[in-house]
Amino acid sequence: MKTTGNKTYVEDIDRSVYDIKDKVDAAYQVAQGLTPEIVREISEAKNDPEWMREFRLKSLEIYNRLSLPNWGPSLEGLNMDNIVTYIRPNTAMRGNWKEVPDDIKNTFERLGIPEAERKSLAGVGAQYDSEVVYHNVREEVRRQGVIYTDMESALHDPVYGPMVKEHFMKLVPPEDHKFVALHGAVWSGGSFVYVPEGVQVEIPLQSYFRLNAPGAGQFEHTLIIVEKGASLHFIEGCSAPKYNVANLHAGCVELYVAENARLRYSTIENWSKNMYNLNTKRAVVEKGGTIEWVSGSFGSHVSYLYPMSILKGENSRMEFTGITFAGNGQSLDTGAKVVHAAPHTYSNINTKSISKDGGNCTYRSSVTVLPNANDCKSSVSCESLMLDDRSRSDTIPAMDIQNDNVDIGHEAKIGRISDEAIFYLMSRGISEDDAKAMIVTGFAEPIAKELPVEYAVEMNNLIKLEMEGSIG
Repeated sequence: MKTTGNKTYVEDIDRSVYDIKDKVDAAYQVAQGLTPEIVREISEAKNDPEWMREFRLKSLEIYNRLSLPNWGPSLEGLNMDNIVTYIRPNTAMRGNWKEVPDDIKNTFERLGIPEAERKSLAGVGAQYDSEVVYHNVREEVRRQGVIYTDMESALHDPVYGPMVKEHFMKLVPPEDHKFVALHGAVWSGGSFVYVPEGVQVEIPLQSYFRLNAPGAGQFEHTLIIVEKGASLHFIEGCSAPKYNVANLHAGCVELYVAENARLRYSTIENWSKNMYNLNTKRAVVEKGGTIEWVSGSFGSHVSYLYPMSILKGENSRMEFTGITFAGNGQSLDTGAKVVHAAPHTYSNINTKSISKDGGNCTYRSSVTVLPNANDCKSSVSCESLMLDDRSRSDTIPAMDIQNDNVDIGHEAKIGRISDEAIFYLMSRGISEDDAKAMIVTGFAEPIAKELPVEYAVEMNNLIKLEMEGSIG
């Protein structure tokens, strides 16, 4: 711990390893901007089936028709005319780590991906700019019938291609909002996971997305189908070096959780402070199924991120656990959504946010109970801690309860560090500086312990909120 005068300091997350830039060595890239010609060029470069080419062009029409959101952080620094929507790295996808080009391999090794794979992951996918450059899954998981591959391979597979067509952007249609439509037009990369009925995947799968090029966008699509009685833990990590131009991330995640199945989806987002993170994630849960979200948002200039769960089947469940850390120059608008669409459904949302040095954290949630959702229960808890008088925290919950036979609770706490708590700790012989440090660490710990630090080395760097930056 470091002190200056009478102040204790909580540093921003140490980003030194993430900010190392590689020379851009693209095999192919499209021009800046967003036109029908560029979308056709992407589709041709990826050898899309005809239905996907038409889907992309239709999504572009929807994008041009929809307006920007007018209720969240400002997007005025984002100009699509300056964004390159597709950059293919100078390598094909590899199944052997030794065959990945040295510059790309060195980047992922610094982030701890190979070490994490060797130690405790059942499978790993690594995306660099617009394409997956490495994908591998353990043989024992493959023998269980689990499919874990990149989206393009699944799209062109004679067995799984029809499954992709059946599910692709059905849960998150392009009409939802402008940046979902953008995703539908220019998506590239991402992961496809299929877990057969009754299969328990004991070790997590992980995909890691690295955006290296300045002024580029990343638009990966993740599609996961967990069949009846099966279970899976999927981890998603993201990072990018910092540039002085805007970068864009507009990925999409669609999760299908069948009857009595369980899926835990853990995300650590550590984008640089020039990134606009406009990601959309959604799950549908059938009878007796469970979706668990664990979310850590530590990066980006602006974020709009609200994972949504549709509790479609009776006795289905949702748990959302999230932590957000906003420092100087960051406006992170995060939260969760849930729709109770069946009786006896349960949801629990538990979030914490920390803002410092003028950072802005906004918690935004939506709980909807449909008329037929008898005896459902929902609990929402959000706590925000501001570490100085320049930072801001807002809580904007929305509840649409269309059934009286329900149990709904909401609790929100926003505040500064308590003088009484500091006094109590000092009365126990703890210095003022140490007392402040303990309070911040203790505030984050209940959420931080849910993050999968045991599975990926790079995540450990993101949740150790070292006591080195100002809270006084």
